[in-house]
Amino acid sequence: MPHMSTQAERPKSARTRRQPLGFTNDIVRPGKLWPVSVHGFPLLPDEQPVGTVRDSLYDLIPFGPREEKLIGTSPFLRLQKVKQLGFVFRVWPGATNTRYEHSLGCYHLAVKALRALLQRGEDGGLAGISISSVQTLVVAALLHDIGHYPFSHTIEELGYPIVHHEKVGRSIIENGEIATILEQDYHLSPGRVADFIDPPKTKALPPDDELLSYLLSGALDVDKLDYLPRDARACNVPYGGVDVERLLGSLRIHPNVNGLRRIVVTHKGISPLHSLLHARQEMFDNIYWHHTSRAFQVMLMRAVHEALLSGALQTSQLVGLDDASLLLLLAEERMPASSRVLVADLEMRRPYKGVVEISRMAGRLFSRLDALFWNANRRRHVEQLLAAELARVLEMEIADHEVLFDIPRPEKWEMDVWVTFGAHPPVGMAELVTWVQATGLQPDDLARYEQHQRRIRVVVPERLRAPLQARVDDLLLPMLETLVEME
Repeated sequence: MPHMSTQAERPKSARTRRQPLGFTNDIVRPGKLWPVSVHGFPLLPDEQPVGTVRDSLYDLIPFGPREEKLIGTSPFLRLQKVKQLGFVFRVWPGATNTRYEHSLGCYHLAVKALRALLQRGEDGGLAGISISSVQTLVVAALLHDIGHYPFSHTIEELGYPIVHHEKVGRSIIENGEIATILEQDYHLSPGRVADFIDPPKTKALPPDDELLSYLLSGALDVDKLDYLPRDARACNVPYGGVDVERLLGSLRIHPNVNGLRRIVVTHKGISPLHSLLHARQEMFDNIYWHHTSRAFQVMLMRAVHEALLSGALQTSQLVGLDDASLLLLLAEERMPASSRVLVADLEMRRPYKGVVEISRMAGRLFSRLDALFWNANRRRHVEQLLAAELARVLEMEIADHEVLFDIPRPEKWEMDVWVTFGAHPPVGMAELVTWVQATGLQPDDLARYEQHQRRIRVVVPERLRAPLQARVDDLLLPMLETLVEME
């Protein structure tokens, strides 16, 4: 259970009582004051906290009695055993930060963002926004990763029949102890909270929910604002730096962006948002796409894939596991030999090594390999064919799980952000402009950089690395080109 603070430890803002405004409906009224209580609780949980978590980034994170209940549920506590960065700790030993810490951090930043907007009143603030939408965002920020599989996003890269963690999260939120707390303590619909995290394709969110959802999933969301600095600190690297306070302070709700209300930033948010974009790219370049960590990821993917295809593992069994329990499950005797061998290598830190690295400039070969990301069965088939052909030509023993492709997921680099300069914009600019107009940066600038930095690798066990590297040009690459064209 998180450390319980005394009253003296609470932030000053949490000890300040607001005067009741006589709210009679579900709307935040104009002005800088808000209700003392909604259903017996403050609008924002740091107003009257019952305890705090001592956090490595934010020092103290205050929470109320309802948040204490959610944090104490078994699905939430499981996140303490799911590493945020997957196998990165095998390269940076300090990178053992968890989804639990990150979820608390997102909740904290969501509360700070809402408080900053609340204090704006009618001047770009929350005036007129439904109270239930405000509280739904707070809860959704806390629960947004509740459905995550072990080792971060690794297993999801297998694709179907693996269900995305957001949909797993929906099932957890809408059923069991979390649903009970949401209904009885928050007076919120579990389905509405789940819609924040897993937006439905068949219906629109309520307008206020749609507006605030950009704070949880968007170009400047609290998810990125927490995980980038948190991951950088865990790895002790000089990347991921973002001026979070300044960026949150620049948030505004604009009443008319192409006819719709939108969350925008003032001109003071341009620089910190620009830093956020580059921090994300730097973290991908140096941490998330590190070759050793990626090798471990594709080894785990193949171990899980083999177990699923053999019938020894069902997709439903992956839900609710943590990092350690997944590896224990895959090591059981009933699992395929290939899964058990790969898991043993993972446990003993024996990463597969890169033999060749293929860039986008390779043209058709890169494109054909890149397409394999979206079809795990086809990727496995090509890997097995390549292993068999190499074994035949080189007259070596090569198992069909010993040649793997590391194909990182293509990333999205959208910048659907608007910037407001207020009543006195610079000459030549309007009061409200797009990110491109404010900065001169085109939407695909980072995308082009990512395309050139993102590489596809062929990885193999250490014993195969030297003999295969010696035959890359005359054997491996021609063979690979022939196989991907056949598929």
